[in-house]
Amino acid sequence: MGFTEELGLLIRARYPIIYIATAEEERAETDIAACAAAQGNRALYAWDFVDGYQGNLNDAGFGKRNPLQALELVEKLPTTAPAVFVLRDFHRFLDDVAISRQLRNLARRLKAQPKTLIILSAQLTIPDELSETVTVLEFTLPDAAAIRQEVQQLLSATSTNLPPAMLEEVVRTCQGLSLERIRRVLARAIAYHGAFDPNDLDLILDEKRQSIRQTQILDYYPAKEQISDIGGLDNLKDWLLKRGAAFSEKARQYGLPHPRGLLLLGIQGTGKSLTAKAIAHHWHLPLLRLDVGRLFGGLVGESEARTRQMIQLAEALAPCVLWIDEIDKAFAGMDGRGDAGTASRVFGTFITWMAEKTSPVFVVATANNIQALPPEMLRRGRFDEIFFVGLPNQDERRAIFAVHLSRLRPHNLQSYDLDRLAYETPDFSGAEIEQIIVEAMHIGFSQNRDFTTDDIVEAASQIIPLARTAQDQIQLLQDWAAAGRVRMASRQGGLGSRIQQQSLQ
Repeated sequence: MGFTEELGLLIRARYPIIYIATAEEERAETDIAACAAAQGNRALYAWDFVDGYQGNLNDAGFGKRNPLQALELVEKLPTTAPAVFVLRDFHRFLDDVAISRQLRNLARRLKAQPKTLIILSAQLTIPDELSETVTVLEFTLPDAAAIRQEVQQLLSATSTNLPPAMLEEVVRTCQGLSLERIRRVLARAIAYHGAFDPNDLDLILDEKRQSIRQTQILDYYPAKEQISDIGGLDNLKDWLLKRGAAFSEKARQYGLPHPRGLLLLGIQGTGKSLTAKAIAHHWHLPLLRLDVGRLFGGLVGESEARTRQMIQLAEALAPCVLWIDEIDKAFAGMDGRGDAGTASRVFGTFITWMAEKTSPVFVVATANNIQALPPEMLRRGRFDEIFFVGLPNQDERRAIFAVHLSRLRPHNLQSYDLDRLAYETPDFSGAEIEQIIVEAMHIGFSQNRDFTTDDIVEAASQIIPLARTAQDQIQLLQDWAAAGRVRMASRQGGLGSRIQQQSLQ
């Protein structure tokens, strides 16, 4: 059911007070006006704090700078007069005891009258005493059909014709933007070239990054990493490659559901974040990075509102990859936070969405500490698969050295003894291997020469890997994975060498 259909149903059912949270005030009011006209041509009254009521000559300016007086107009009209009242930014006055009391009094009366109050605001803030009185109605970002109609209208105004494939790419790129932003960026492109050019897709992407950045919840992350940049992790890479076309229309016709997501557990620096970036690049999907800490706000209800905003934005940008880094730190110790249950409610909203979502949002979550994850997170249905990413074995370390050295010294790769480097670096993670190569480069640069295999070995001897510094914690994690509780990302387990041997002694 669409927004206008659901709003019309609520109006016919005489829901007294409806709350619509959206930043697209103009588009929402257009839809509300169309709905009011469809419901027996009801009168529409719009109020704001600066100008009072507008659009009706008899009541123009009534309630100016007086929100309590704005509610009085509802009672002044005849009880049988059908009407819809739009109150802009009225959430700012809901904490006032007089306003709250008057709204509850009105709610009682309006159940028997054909009148509806609509609070229109960019934020969702409802005091507890009004929670049973107010009905929240979601107003989502424009879907592909609405965007396509808007784009076609703008292009036809400039006599610009795009091939169907190009038009669909523009529509897909615009998803996640408000209609106002779409109008602005297309007008900017047309003003610059005189017509829309395929190269102007970059302008849309820049506008999308700006829009997402302003939410201060999600980051639009440019993903340039490829699957080939991941050394080892063959089981994980095979799993990803099999699902490369899982978001296509052909997959829908085959009957395949959209992939849900992936949880990557393991030791720090073993390539979990790199994998998230490579997935987005390989599948040609936008990558959104969520810092869960940004979901939590200081005001009552703010955290829950931010969580809903994050979900709405991710679904508007779908198909996409939603990357949640170190999710174990975000929801660890929820019971002891002393935040009146805010963390638990945010977590509940999030995992419920993960289990029930039908939109093509592929969630990639990474975690280092399995014991800090709530058990609900590991239940089947939240993710398609859970992989353990352990320390690279010798073959994988060789592959990791090859990836880094082929990037740094592509014309001189054969001069490095990869087998020796892999043998000399047991218990090193991928991030630590990258660091010892950087250290070797410093050695060579300081002596005015290129770095060599011996420099890398020397650098490795000076760095103590995390597997030895935090041996007990890592051993516990690897024993948990080796017990068959999770799928291994590497074909040979990726449990390292010395630590595994010590556990067998």
